[in-house]
Formats: sequence, structure tokens, C-alpha cells
Amino acid sequence: MSAAAPLVVAVVTLLWLAAPPPTAAPHGSAPVAEARKLFRGYHRDLGRIDRARDLLERAITEERTVDALILLARTHLAWADLRAQTAAEKLAGYERGRDVAKLATELAPRNPDAHLWYAANLGRWATLQGRLRSALLLPTINTEIRIILDLAPEYPAGLALAGTVALETPRLLGGDPEQAEEYQRKALAADPHFTRARVELARCLIEQGRVADARKELRRVLKEKRPTSYADWAARHRPTAERLLREIEGDS
Repeated sequence: MSAAAPLVVAVVTLLWLAAPPPTAAPHGSAPVAEARKLFRGYHRDLGRIDRARDLLERAITEERTVDALILLARTHLAWADLRAQTAAEKLAGYERGRDVAKLATELAPRNPDAHLWYAANLGRWATLQGRLRSALLLPTINTEIRIILDLAPEYPAGLALAGTVALETPRLLGGDPEQAEEYQRKALAADPHFTRARVELARCLIEQGRVADARKELRRVLKEKRPTSYADWAARHRPTAERLLREIEGDS
């Protein structure tokens, strides 16, 4: 695996719309609840990502809540990962996700989800911009990871993100596959059904040449009966595990 792999394992071009100041609308207002329901089942129809995104974009023009902004950032990343057809569309999706998540961090600086989706979108955006931009933004991403883990030391998604960055960063810039493995194992200790961390653990093991161990982890992903996010498992993690298994079987 190349040391210069993307820093982090995303919408049509939309400009930031003027919106009123943040409101104290209750968690789970009707548009946000509907968008969450759509997004939770996106594996059944990827068009649900588009509909969830559009609902949330309209919702934040009326009540810019942290809950809506965080879900919108996650939705934009998924749209760019799974729906965008061109590099320009991907960049626009990650950029919008980055910007709304950044706003969420400003409104709720102690919310680890806000920092997580800011770092994830920023990392993907930087990767598409090239190696130099990725390297320049690495300190910012690492700062966000430290904030996340300071706020929530056992947060599985935060630990998994830290592991991914440690794996995909070149060693000369501080990358460390062994530390990456440790982060992923901590994530799985906190949530054994978090299949993103298990796929990332397998990647760490492959990087270290421990193919047999990686194969076991990938097969566990395929056999998972209660994934933390069924949609992510079905649309992302299971296909990735199948691909990695084919690759390592082909190399053996």
C-alpha cells in the first residue's frame, strides 16, 4: 500500500446561503428527523442521500441547528463518495460538508461529532487537491483528532479516524501503521460491531504483512449480523472487505 494514500477513507455545487442566526429548535425537528430516516436507509436507494441532503439544506435556512449541520456534513460526504460523477462534484460536496461542519464546531466546540465530520470532509477535500495540499492540512486534521479524543476518548469513530490518518500518512510526516492498528483495536473494544474500524484494522494488518490476520478480520466484516450502521456496512464496508479479500487472495 502506498504511503501517499489518501489521508482519510464523500453535491452539486452550492454556494453558502444566507441564513438566520442559530436557533434552539429541539433535536429531531421534522425535516431533520425525516432526513435522518432517509439517510439511515441509503443502502436501499442511493437517491435517498440526495433527498436527505436537500431536506437539510432547506431546513438550515430556517433553523440552523447543530444537529442539522452535523447530519448535513455527513450527508454531503456520503453524496460525494457515492453519488458524485466528476472530480469537480466531489470537491464541491466535500467542501460544502467541510464548511457546514466547521460552522457546527463554532456553534458547539465541545461536540465531537462536529469535529469528526469537519476533519473527515477536510481530509477528503485535501486529498482530491493533491499531495501538497494534503500535507499542508495534515496539522489541522491532527488537531481536530486531538480535540475529538480529548472530548470523547472512547469514541469509536474518532479512534477509527485517528487510525486511518496514522496509517495513510507517510512515515516521514508521522505516519505509523502499528499505532494505527492500536487505534482501530481501541475503536473495536468500544464497539465490536463498528465495521469501519474492522475494515481499517485489516488494512493496517495488510500494511504490516500480516495477511492471514487481515483475512480473518475481513471475513468478520462479511459475517457481521449487527453492524453499528447497517447502511454503511451494506454500501461501503462489506464491498470494501470483499475487494480487499480478492486483492490479498490474488497476491497470495
